[in-house]
Amino acid sequence: MSASSDASASVRPAAVVNAEIRALWARAGRALSTAEQEEYQRLLVEWAAAIRADVVEAA
Repeated sequence: MSASSDASASVRPAAVVNAEIRALWARAGRALSTAEQEEYQRLLVEWAAAIRADVVEAA
């Protein structure tokens, strides 16, 4: 198994991460606290990785 296959296997599905992003915004309301902004940024990076893994897997 290649290293790229190993990396994509450890990525959570984009839908799961997206649900966490939506829940974060629902809890926060209109503005995110500093801690929530950090969590949001982390989730965005994770979501982007999941999308990339989906694209690679589909290719």
